[in-house]
Amino acid sequence: MKKQFLFIGIFLFTILVGVSQNTGVVSGKIIDKESRGIIPFVNVIISGTSIGTVSNENGVFSITNVPLGFVKVQVSLLGYQTTVSEDYLVTLEKSPYIVVELAQSSEELDEVLIESRLFKKSIENPLSVQTLGITEIEKNPGGNRDILKVIQSLPGVASNPGFRNDIIIRGGSPSENKFYVDGIEVPVINHFQTQGSSGGPVGIMNADLIRKVDFYTSAFSANRGNALSSVIEFTQKDGNPNKINSRVTLGTSDAGITLDGPLSSKTTFIASMRQSYLQLLFKLIKLPFLPTYNDFQFKVKHQISENDEISIIGLGAIDNFELNEDVNDDVTDEETIKRNRYILSNIPVQEQWNYTVGINYKHYGKHSMRQFVLSRNEWSNNAKKYFNNTFLPSDLILKYDSKEIENKFRFENTSTLKNNYKLNFGVGLESAKYSNSTFQKIANTSGVSIINFASDLNMLKYNIFSQISRRFVKSKLGVSAGIRFDGADYNSEMKNLFNQFSPRVSLTYGINEKLNFNASTGIYNQLPAYTVLGYRDSSNNLINKENGLKYINVTHYVSGLELNSNATSKVSLEGFYKSYKNYPFSVRDQISLANLGSDFGVVGNEEVTSTSKGRAYGVEVLAQKKSYNGLYGIVSYTFVKSEFQNSINKYIPSSWDNRHLLTITAGKKLKKNWEIGGKFRLIGGQPYTPYDVNASSLIENYDVSNSGILDYSKLNSERFNTYHQLDVRLDKTWYWKKMSLNFYLDIQNLYASESTSQSYLIPLIDNNGNRVINSSDSSRYNLEEIENSSGNVLPRFGLIFDF
Repeated sequence: MKKQFLFIGIFLFTILVGVSQNTGVVSGKIIDKESRGIIPFVNVIISGTSIGTVSNENGVFSITNVPLGFVKVQVSLLGYQTTVSEDYLVTLEKSPYIVVELAQSSEELDEVLIESRLFKKSIENPLSVQTLGITEIEKNPGGNRDILKVIQSLPGVASNPGFRNDIIIRGGSPSENKFYVDGIEVPVINHFQTQGSSGGPVGIMNADLIRKVDFYTSAFSANRGNALSSVIEFTQKDGNPNKINSRVTLGTSDAGITLDGPLSSKTTFIASMRQSYLQLLFKLIKLPFLPTYNDFQFKVKHQISENDEISIIGLGAIDNFELNEDVNDDVTDEETIKRNRYILSNIPVQEQWNYTVGINYKHYGKHSMRQFVLSRNEWSNNAKKYFNNTFLPSDLILKYDSKEIENKFRFENTSTLKNNYKLNFGVGLESAKYSNSTFQKIANTSGVSIINFASDLNMLKYNIFSQISRRFVKSKLGVSAGIRFDGADYNSEMKNLFNQFSPRVSLTYGINEKLNFNASTGIYNQLPAYTVLGYRDSSNNLINKENGLKYINVTHYVSGLELNSNATSKVSLEGFYKSYKNYPFSVRDQISLANLGSDFGVVGNEEVTSTSKGRAYGVEVLAQKKSYNGLYGIVSYTFVKSEFQNSINKYIPSSWDNRHLLTITAGKKLKKNWEIGGKFRLIGGQPYTPYDVNASSLIENYDVSNSGILDYSKLNSERFNTYHQLDVRLDKTWYWKKMSLNFYLDIQNLYASESTSQSYLIPLIDNNGNRVINSSDSSRYNLEEIENSSGNVLPRFGLIFDF
């Protein structure tokens, strides 16, 4: 409470004494995108205004009287494509330095980016792509500056009601997404991430370091592998080369600090650290679990020469998850006591830590760019669970210790050839080490079984890729074709590169200046999770290796129309079809692992066969306005059906079969640096599997599962209700000579819409706190169902100080 009063006091103080100023400075230089040489005498203006200047003979520019806040720079010169930069924050104290790369204009250009427009695309990725700038991330209602929550509001993306960051793309599992930061793959993107999947409650990426996010739901470039449903590229900011800047953020869940600036005349840095205080908050509001997390992120960039640069990046997290065993003290509501008791009996104590570090070296030639990428990532995941939380060895239900380590190298060459062909090719090599020590009691409809094994797995993975692109028919038709081969020395099936052959082709055709037809098709492969690869049976055999485990395979077919009525507006219509094969299928539960991944724990630590097939298809409509008189908005609707085969090879709804996804986001910049925004989401109810009450009530089973046992013979036969939610956000910014302050109020679920999840199945408790045994069958508990619903308004506020 003291912290809350402090925040409110600071806010009121700024209202009383704040004197807002009006203008700032933007500077930078203009260079040729290919040669990296300076370009003098270029027209530079602040986009949307008449404020501007001309770069000098050294390509350097400086613009004064720039409106404060986020701005874009527009650069134009005869013979070059007009370019609009990403968003940069301007305050009285912060003067951004922008390096703008201009590409030479050509009627028969291999990659035509409509640079004067705010919607950019390439021949390689002509459709199924969205770009988020930093303003869209920071001001997104309900996003709380968490980039992955912001992505959940994009077209084709479903999310579970609640607080998790599962990214469900066009009916695909959360495990089917891949994430890159400045071209370096980052396997762990969430705090408390589900191993074998990609979701978690809070994202690791700090918005303070992000310049933009590119989100691809199909038409993946050949240099990006191991993804089935999406590739998400984060581009980080460079540090300011002129002075040290700092930012301090204070929110309802964490606090952080970010610094950026020069290390030398050719070297810049940007770095951040964040620490949560959720443990204190959750204890105060009487929640049964106490999560805490810390994360760090940095980037160092050095300009070796005019044609050579090197970047070093790093990010990581330390997560701890404890139980609040005193949660029911002073609680009188019986339903709340039951829910807390259930959660305490079900959730393990968990610890995770992870990091990714990488080096990206680029050399620019006359018509080419060579890139060498070297990275290392490590992830440790530990969990323990005891019956009734006694912590007695005899009551051990789960003890899980796992580690994943990867060392990766990738070489790429991108060249502009004769007749304006663009060629990209390269190779990749990875060494991986996975270790796992598991003791776990599992109960299902067949009874109780024990998993007890230790595993060490060393693997070598390799890939080759190439893609060529060009425009034809007076630049109206753009065609791109690529191939990719992936392999691993796990078994004979995966060693053969041709078994993982991944061709792809995309095209775009300009029907007229505003309307384009776009299409793509491709085959994409993904290596199953290490939890699957490293699982050993009771004889200590890699049973999934013996079962002939294969890469998961999906074929995409996508086509659509895109209308750009002006530089700031876009309307698009896309149809898509995804056909899956070789998905891991659980031998124990007789379900496809494609249905799993939206809960805490581990996915894939079991015997599987590569026999599951599935499909997802639908249509997607998008209308977007970037900015008009301070008003911006986006409306998207997706109809999607997602189906996978069950144990008798019949197609049934998958766990991601939401059917209807509607998102409406809008905002308005007001006078005196006020801004208001709202986001409405409607998500069709997901299918779910009912409990087998007969199997669940058995004491032997329930004392192990501590929850209801699902009846997989009725897999996804029930469905939750459609869910809808309204989030709103209010921002106010003050600018002073040495500091600026942004205060925001972010209210999630404004009208307290109620969402329903699967009910809790728990034993009745007698007056002495003991579980009630059935009077006619002493082998069973008497069970009751407790509704599992939520509909709370969740207000969040924060302060962002820029120095």
